[in-house]
Amino acid sequence: MTIYPGNEMKKAAQHKATLWLLPVTLGDTPVETVLPSYNLDVIRSLEYFIAEDLRSARRFLRSAGYHGDLDPHKFQTLNEHTRENDFFDLVSWIQDRGVCGLLSESGLPCIADPGARLVQLARAAGIHIRPLSGPSSLFLALMASGFDGQHFTFHGYLPIDKSVRAQTIRELERNARQGRGTQIFIEAPYRNNQMLAELLRLCSPETWLCVASELTTPQEWIRADAIASWKKSPVDLHKRNAVFLLAAYPQ
Repeated sequence: MTIYPGNEMKKAAQHKATLWLLPVTLGDTPVETVLPSYNLDVIRSLEYFIAEDLRSARRFLRSAGYHGDLDPHKFQTLNEHTRENDFFDLVSWIQDRGVCGLLSESGLPCIADPGARLVQLARAAGIHIRPLSGPSSLFLALMASGFDGQHFTFHGYLPIDKSVRAQTIRELERNARQGRGTQIFIEAPYRNNQMLAELLRLCSPETWLCVASELTTPQEWIRADAIASWKKSPVDLHKRNAVFLLAAYPQ
């Protein structure tokens, strides 16, 4: 029998089925430095989980003080390869088990993460959705940039095709300079240096760029500067988790 800490957890147990959205640390960071103790209580009370990768999910759960059974039958996989019909199977799996947790590979579930479709279908099926607070590289980067936090757009990964990507970068810069807020995007870590080189080549010297890398980890590194200054002292971002932000000159 699952034991729920606190009154809120007891209320959640009264629903026919509940899906907890469980934030995960952004790197090898002690969980207690970035996750509320309430999150840890929730995690330790659960028996079933949906995760992108079983190995990393197990590692995170153990680091969060989870002492339950981590056998494979307690997990389901949800990643970029999950097919539409599989989402309906996951909804049924949640309903059959009553209470489950959805783990992102890093950061917040459903934010730059394949879990959004599951939440949509689960809610439609009457499953109670319980999001928990935790680290988001996107919002941490925006906070640290000093850029416009009232208006911003997250674009995910930019196109891989060079000509289309160049066109997209110019469009994002134009949006920022026309007062449409901070433009936020990410890149695969092994392509970060190419992305930075393209930004320095295409953007105007007075446009501002922030790069926030390895947030909340001991390797955390954040720089916000005009493109002209970046050109004078570029950096090596190869295989570093990073968020890119473009903005007009901060007011």
